[in-house]
Amino acid sequence: MTRLYTINTATEIADKIFEFWIDAPQVARNARAGQFLILRIDEKGERVPLTISAVDGDAVRVVFMAVGKTTEHLATLQAGDTLADVVGPLGKPSEIREYGTCCLVGGGAGIACTPIIARELKAAGNHVIGIIGSRNADLLILEDEMREVCDELFITTDDGSKGFHGYAADVLKRELDHRTIDAVWIIGPAIMMKVTSAATLPYGVKTFVSLNPIMVDGTGMCGSCRVTVGGETKFACVDGPEFDAHQVDFAELMQRQRIYTDQEKLAAEKFAEHVCRCGEGGHCHE
Repeated sequence: MTRLYTINTATEIADKIFEFWIDAPQVARNARAGQFLILRIDEKGERVPLTISAVDGDAVRVVFMAVGKTTEHLATLQAGDTLADVVGPLGKPSEIREYGTCCLVGGGAGIACTPIIARELKAAGNHVIGIIGSRNADLLILEDEMREVCDELFITTDDGSKGFHGYAADVLKRELDHRTIDAVWIIGPAIMMKVTSAATLPYGVKTFVSLNPIMVDGTGMCGSCRVTVGGETKFACVDGPEFDAHQVDFAELMQRQRIYTDQEKLAAEKFAEHVCRCGEGGHCHE
């Protein structure tokens, strides 16, 4: 099978967090903040949804953490390697308009989704505050880029190794106590989005979260990415991925994310064994 999508650059920007720039003109031409793409490494590979982090000419950037079989495989690829499929942009764009003062909160690898939203919010005339956090300073990503695009940027680390010693929710609450914030975006692990969005609830601030349920086809046909929002079933791939944070059933979301934990663990173990046997990492497709 002829591969069409070239990886222009592949960089490990933090421990097990990788930044890929992929040549995908049809995606780059139409991509908006908040949307995602689905890629396959090869014709036998599973579909992997990744948020579009940035666009530059004909290339799109994705940032991912190697946490399972397919992302571990993806992480072995290098500049010049190719992908079988890159489909997108998918999902609805972020609700960009002139709100006034906006805050973008990114946690862990979720930070990668914030610069493109920040740029569009700035272009719409908003004052943009960024809050980015990670477990420690070594896992913090895209700090310089966020500092450049945001009017203000706050750093948090769980261990206090950089910036505020604590969680993004603590800084967000502090800022809400002292000023008016008109809209908030929160992107990161599900538990982080749940806790952080709870901080905005007492203030009645419009709050968006970008959900990351299990997804297969990305077109709304399979139903695997269903989530409950405001008591109604929604499909994250076509109705989202951004939703009103205060309407999301996070308990259900996190439960569904764990459905295939045993199978995911087994697949990762088999992939690790295969790499050890063949010594070729992701470049062996036997």
